[in-house]
Amino acid sequence: MAYEWLAGVALKSIAIVAVAWLLARCFARKSAAIRHLVWTAAVGALVALPLLSLAIPAWRVPAPLLANPSVVFRILTVADAGPVGQTSRSARDVHVPPRRDPRSSRPTTLDPRAAVAGIWAAGALLGLLEMLVAYLRLSRTRRAASVVQTDTPVPVLEVPSGMPAAFGVVRPVVLLPAEASAWSEERRRLVLLHEFAHVRRSDPATHLLARTALCLYWWNPLVWLAWREFLKERERAADDLVLNAGARASDYAGHLLEIARTLQPAPASAGAAVAMARRSQLEGRLLMILDSNVNRKAAARMAPFATAALAVVLVAPFAAVRAQDPAQTLPPEVEATIRAATTQKNTDVLDQSAEVFARQHKFAEAQKLLEASLQIRGETSGFASASYAAGLVKLGDLAMRWPGHRKDAQSLYQRAVDLGDRPEVVQALLYLGMATQDAEQAFPWFQRALNADFNGPNAPRVLMWMAVDRQREGRSVEAEQLFNDAIIKQVSNFTATGNAMEAYARFLQEQGRQSEAEAMHARAVEAWKAASPAPSARPAATQSTLAVRVGGGVTAPLLIWKIEPDYSEDARAMKIQGTSVLYVEVGPDGLAHNVRVVKSLGFGLDQKAMDAVQVWKFQPGTKAGQPVTVAATIEVNFKLL
Repeated sequence: MAYEWLAGVALKSIAIVAVAWLLARCFARKSAAIRHLVWTAAVGALVALPLLSLAIPAWRVPAPLLANPSVVFRILTVADAGPVGQTSRSARDVHVPPRRDPRSSRPTTLDPRAAVAGIWAAGALLGLLEMLVAYLRLSRTRRAASVVQTDTPVPVLEVPSGMPAAFGVVRPVVLLPAEASAWSEERRRLVLLHEFAHVRRSDPATHLLARTALCLYWWNPLVWLAWREFLKERERAADDLVLNAGARASDYAGHLLEIARTLQPAPASAGAAVAMARRSQLEGRLLMILDSNVNRKAAARMAPFATAALAVVLVAPFAAVRAQDPAQTLPPEVEATIRAATTQKNTDVLDQSAEVFARQHKFAEAQKLLEASLQIRGETSGFASASYAAGLVKLGDLAMRWPGHRKDAQSLYQRAVDLGDRPEVVQALLYLGMATQDAEQAFPWFQRALNADFNGPNAPRVLMWMAVDRQREGRSVEAEQLFNDAIIKQVSNFTATGNAMEAYARFLQEQGRQSEAEAMHARAVEAWKAASPAPSARPAATQSTLAVRVGGGVTAPLLIWKIEPDYSEDARAMKIQGTSVLYVEVGPDGLAHNVRVVKSLGFGLDQKAMDAVQVWKFQPGTKAGQPVTVAATIEVNFKLL
């Protein structure tokens, strides 16, 4: 959030300088004093911008591209797969590879967003410190200096060396170098006129304001451009006051040139005092001094402060603006659910609501709900508990379904397994193994998953992946043993058992054992059917006896909106493709009810198909012009790109 706030301030600062530049160009024929007011307003707005952005309530406007500037610095970290352990031939007698202590060896990554924010802050603090040191040095020099003239608007002090300068906000003074005692009376008079002009215009104060803006936005070349224009117009405005006081342009230009040639500003005073001349700007100043057609109208004494204050008022609404990605705007019901669940410390309602949104492919809302659930888990059970690890796995599972967020899933899974091997992190251990390209490195992850929940519902799935891993290594004997272990595992997860049978059937087909493969495939289909809900388990509100078939005056439902089904990780890794056939009853509400599998693909794809179809929107079928419940068959195709 700090990075995003800084990014917003950076973008707004660029806009402020751009507007000031345009205004200055529009006032090209006005006096230097007017243009200097424009730049004073700009630097005042720049200094106030960070404070106003924090103090004023946010006013969010839709801006998808600018809402997430941190996407430029998305972390693409790959979790370490851990050391490889020695494997054994038996599924029960497995060797768990050494697990790293998360407190001592958690993977270290450098967040570029934090680095950018840190570099910005370090540069700003260094610049402000330099300005403070310059001010303190000049204050000490001022106390040690002797007064050489008092019959003037402000005291004139003599310092050992340097450029004539005006210094001080509350009690300003003019500083003259010791060699000024040898100047002619005319030169001394013109120099004092110039410095008194700075004091009259309150330039020492606005100088500190502009210097502060430069420190805050030191990285921005446009702000350096604004600083240069600010200095240029300030000196020209002071020159105009000298010429308006009756000085001859040629004489004044000659003295200014000589002072710039013989004197140099003290480096320590640049950040706090208003020096009379800078060689880099001298040519332009001399041309303006000698040009008799220049507008030399002066501004009022308090005009710079009034202008800066007005700029702050005008920039306040701009500072309140926050870019908001419409996709990230939480609906009121999501915010209400989070508030209620947080008060009650109820993670179940958050997890269930997140699943509803995820099925609709509203992943941002689901993520917010799961993040709130994770926070509750940490506060109630501890941030190293099994409950917290389960919350991390849920966020990882969501990231796997969210296009473009698979790297986030790997990071979340790694955090979960770092908290310990237990049933809650079996999914994470499996994914980390599946994501490892090297089969020898993948197997230890599967071993850890099996040992974490040896008799749990995921055991057939884990054993299946251990068998597939050995199959890919060409270790057929071990693979077949593991496939058989997966099938005979006495658990109630018929889907996982059916998947193991289908994977075994593919193994048998690869071995040329066609008849055995066909028999095993038939067993897999039966297992998948057993995993399907029984008809009596369907809601009574949508009894299939109410459904009618198309024909005889019954029109077919028309699909008007759909989402593509997700690909399960098992199916993706096994490269499963095909068609899942579903029976549905489209009700008068335009939704699919009583969805069940007619032809199964297994490996989680049937469930993915059902999840997708249940959120599809239909124009209901009709009979005699009235919406009715219509029975239909839907084919959901799965194809890997």
